[in-house]
Amino acid sequence: MSEALRYVSTRGGCPAVGLSAAIAAGLAPDGGLYVPQTMPRRDIADFDPAGTLADTAATLLAPFFAGDPLADALPGICAEALDFPVPHRTLPADGAHVLELFHGPTAAFKDIGARFLAACLVRLPRADTRPLTILVATSGDTGAAVGAAFHGRPGVRVVILYPDGKVSPRQAHQLGCFGDNVTALRVAGRFDDCQRMVKAALNDALLQAAVPLSSANSISLGRLLPQMSYYAHAALGWWRKREQPLDLIVPTGNLGNALAALWVRALGLPVGRVRLACNANATLPEFLAGADYRPREAVATIANAMDVGAPSNVERLRWTFDDATLRRGLPATSVADAAIRDTIARHAREHGEVFCPHTATAMQVLDTLRAADDRDDWTVVATAHPAKFESVVEPLVGHPVAVPPALAAMLARPSRADALVADDGALKAWLESAPR
Repeated sequence: MSEALRYVSTRGGCPAVGLSAAIAAGLAPDGGLYVPQTMPRRDIADFDPAGTLADTAATLLAPFFAGDPLADALPGICAEALDFPVPHRTLPADGAHVLELFHGPTAAFKDIGARFLAACLVRLPRADTRPLTILVATSGDTGAAVGAAFHGRPGVRVVILYPDGKVSPRQAHQLGCFGDNVTALRVAGRFDDCQRMVKAALNDALLQAAVPLSSANSISLGRLLPQMSYYAHAALGWWRKREQPLDLIVPTGNLGNALAALWVRALGLPVGRVRLACNANATLPEFLAGADYRPREAVATIANAMDVGAPSNVERLRWTFDDATLRRGLPATSVADAAIRDTIARHAREHGEVFCPHTATAMQVLDTLRAADDRDDWTVVATAHPAKFESVVEPLVGHPVAVPPALAAMLARPSRADALVADDGALKAWLESAPR
């Protein structure tokens, strides 16, 4: 366990580095994404049956941190970042369960990775005394989670890019409500433009020399690794009760959340079948059905946080598994807006369950399985609280959705975002001229 694990780029164009360097960089110098050089193995017996989510995370991630300067701090990082519940509960429908990941401060699963990354970065020594700028592109939820995780932390500023008019009103308000060391930029384009602009900035050596940069998107290994913890924790609990692997239906856009589940399975823990639920952006369903991988411009949907036409984590997915294996064992379904609306309305009417549009994509996949007489135990992954999407959800369910206290506090703050054109050079110019 003491031998240091090294991390390499998915594109193979730069030397292996330690975990701290991979987390600090965000993106590899060749434009690839960092991945572990070898995938460690974990055993059910390694984990404390009475352990908390933070305990599970510390045990799970110990091999990834082995030999790194952050290794001794790992239990503290987990305790700091994973201090809210992640319930795995039964739904009214037979054999259906839900893993609720939205009980953090911004009511979305992105809180887990963002808080963990922040806890790592503030513990890393830096020779450069200038503030570190964290760039994050968001299709709705990531930016608020990162803003909340880094808000008020000294030596760090956060710049959030989001597609103007393509996030929910409450999401937009969250993104601009922090102030202080967190700035929101509303980009006249799509999420894919925001993601491209962030990657271009991170790959610009001259810009990096002038403005120290890192990333908090799911391209960051510091966000992806902790996302494995809730799947491991739920799967271990399920195995101890049922002696069965945990089968999952995961809503996905940029693929980080789903990849985390697949990595847990690759470690040897009892995650079973994984199904992907996508919105009308069909890049992944088409590829996994056998077509050539073809990234394209994103299509706007009511499940906006999944509006991704060029998922970054495809690189990590295809580095970990060959295409034939993926196509045999990773089905993906594209769900249209009309079906999302119908699913939200029907489950509220028939079962009293209210889902956000993203979670509803996964519920619709489950409903389709049930209609085909599948009665297996499936766990739907719930990624955001429905109150974040009141303009979509409330007309469908016919009543107001209660707002969690932390979200209500954010919505009570003033909010501001600056306009930016969807151009790589525009972000570079903004970063160079913005006060630091």
